[in-house]
Amino acid sequence: MSADVRRETRALYGDAGDAVADDLLALATAFRAAHPGEAVPAEARMNERDALLITYPDMLQRPGEAPLRTLRTWLEGPLADTVSAVHVLPFYPWSSDDGFAVEDYRAVDPRYGTWDDVEGLAARHRLMVDAVVNHASAQGDWFAAYLRGDAPHRGWFRSEAPDADVRSVVRPRTTPLLTKFAAADGDRWVWTTFGPDQVDLDYRDPSLLKEMTAVLLTYVERGARILRMDAVTYLWKELGTPSAHHPHTHALIRLFRAVLEVAAPYVVLLTETNVPHAENVAYFGSGDDEAQMVYNFALPPLLLHTLTSGDVGPLRSWAADLRTPSDATWFLNFLASHDGIGVRAVESLLPTDAVDRLVERTLALGGQVGRKREADGRATPYELDVNYLDALRTPGVQEPIEREVDRFAAAHAVMMALPGVPAIYLHSLLGSRGDPELARSTGIPRAINRAKLDADALHRELDDPTSRRARILHALRTLLHARRAHPAFHPSAPHAVLDAPPGVLHLRRGRTDPVTCIHELAGTGARVDLPAGRDLRTGARVAAGPRDLAPYEVAWIDETAS
Repeated sequence: MSADVRRETRALYGDAGDAVADDLLALATAFRAAHPGEAVPAEARMNERDALLITYPDMLQRPGEAPLRTLRTWLEGPLADTVSAVHVLPFYPWSSDDGFAVEDYRAVDPRYGTWDDVEGLAARHRLMVDAVVNHASAQGDWFAAYLRGDAPHRGWFRSEAPDADVRSVVRPRTTPLLTKFAAADGDRWVWTTFGPDQVDLDYRDPSLLKEMTAVLLTYVERGARILRMDAVTYLWKELGTPSAHHPHTHALIRLFRAVLEVAAPYVVLLTETNVPHAENVAYFGSGDDEAQMVYNFALPPLLLHTLTSGDVGPLRSWAADLRTPSDATWFLNFLASHDGIGVRAVESLLPTDAVDRLVERTLALGGQVGRKREADGRATPYELDVNYLDALRTPGVQEPIEREVDRFAAAHAVMMALPGVPAIYLHSLLGSRGDPELARSTGIPRAINRAKLDADALHRELDDPTSRRARILHALRTLLHARRAHPAFHPSAPHAVLDAPPGVLHLRRGRTDPVTCIHELAGTGARVDLPAGRDLRTGARVAAGPRDLAPYEVAWIDETAS
């Protein structure tokens, strides 16, 4: 991999690239010598047994206990035998954006616990942590040193002339791109893609690249096995260009990958790029040189459209073409996360009026809509800030809890049946509603889906098998258990979308050991032809022939079972 490192540093830094490569390779080889680990073949890094939980470090709370310790207790107790991996959202000291304005990349915020608590999570579960590589906190030591003009930080952030023409720059927000700060040598207009407290890092300075690489290796040393590369769409900036998906951004991802292949080849890179689907999948690269995993951003809005309209057509067409460039690359399939439901990924997959209906529905349900700024000044939808369970409801209609649970389970069944690795947000796994009051009181629309939960009160709710939380946890856990028990659900196993009645998504997974996955998504019921086999969720025998599916019924049938 040393040749790959050298090629990318030359592309980024020209003649100075060889010296940069020497420094990065020295860092990587020293790390590998100190932490030899076990080399895992690329294609074996993920399998059908993998499922990931997404949570904030303090989303489960118990008085007098560090939240990271509470989380570990739940992962090894009430949620044991449910997921194999856990994504703990930023646990570093931060100043805003619920952790994504990092003040100190090498520390654990004492409000959450210690590095020992982080390592404790990694002892039993594959740990994913956030690499917030695009920006840092305006309140952090790095930026303070930049404003003072201290070496080496004086080159770590990007400033422009106050009248710089930034009209061509793609914006994920409506706030100004450039923010004024008072520096030791006068005012600086600093690049702030995501807002004034999140100042963009400038990888034109190779000393920043070396420091960030060392930070990533610190996370690996502490137990991280998946690195979530946050907001990498905007990693390399250049005036006069969109500054999104810049060729040097892809070079940086290839470089991080190559360095990690030397230092810790068991680590998986996941890119977070909330952009149209074709642009998103470009971060797989050739299949062996960029990210091993990419978020499947199109799935949440496509499935929301399907379940709220009964129109399965766009989902079927998209799913039929769903591919990764190699068996060593995988989608991370998800429906909900700490952010809203992004709609950029379906810009070419759903008509504008369908997206408009999702926006109207979100507002009618008490959610909000995040917007981005277009080059012509228009503010257009970027994400739907609403809880996913709530988003599936019909505004003003009271439904039986059984229907809500069945619909929510059907949505997750589709997510788990598609090629890729499933990831479930804690609030989804535990059947939470949204918290509009929290969003209003904090002024953060995304907070509608970020409430903190009292662990003891949650225990009591789950002890009641008739409660919404207990029913949803049981339904999703049943699906997860069925999925991990069959090799046809390997993230790279082939799939086909088969003909089905309106309102039904019919998938077949696997090669020599196929599983038929049928999902009624219109909520009206349907008559389908089932193959003979065994139902993976119940173990019951299934006879071949026509059968009536109930609204939102799911049938996963092992066709090889006797």
